[in-house]
Amino acid sequence: MHDGGFRLKTIIEMIKEIAIVVLICLLFFSFILSQNKIPSGSMISTLNINDRILVSPIPFYYRNPNRGEIVVFHQEDKMWVKRVVGMPGDIIDIREGDVYINDIFYDEQTYLKNTGISTPNSPWDEPVEFPYKVPEDHYFLMGDNRMDSKDSRYIGAVSRDEIVGTPIFRIYPFNQIGPMK
Repeated sequence: MHDGGFRLKTIIEMIKEIAIVVLICLLFFSFILSQNKIPSGSMISTLNINDRILVSPIPFYYRNPNRGEIVVFHQEDKMWVKRVVGMPGDIIDIREGDVYINDIFYDEQTYLKNTGISTPNSPWDEPVEFPYKVPEDHYFLMGDNRMDSKDSRYIGAVSRDEIVGTPIFRIYPFNQIGPMK
């Protein structure tokens, strides 16, 4: 009988430890990291369909997104991944396929395979009217695969409140595991 009480205490202690580990994991993945699967080709060649990334909200607890940074945000009850092109107050224009910010050519060749392809030409929606002034507390976001990206050219600027984090690490495919640039 004494041995049964010891087993019960051991089982209760194990359950408490498992509960603590589960709670820590839930908190970790709620406030520190989340895992996202890339559902579309809008960020090719930076991110490909079915890539898996770890996203951290931590940088945006103490700062706003930067131009050129990749962000994850809520849109249409889904998580989208795009690149910050326009900042609050910027005037975005697209001329002959190139992006101009505040009337200055914006060079994107460090992450775009092809340049001069940013003119909206998709069947999704009517594009926003250019030049476009980015409202305060909003960001103009575009996919790297400009020919196949539903982004701010169609949906308008995205509120800062909808931006949840930035990809920090690619975890799949295995041959591309590593920190995001």
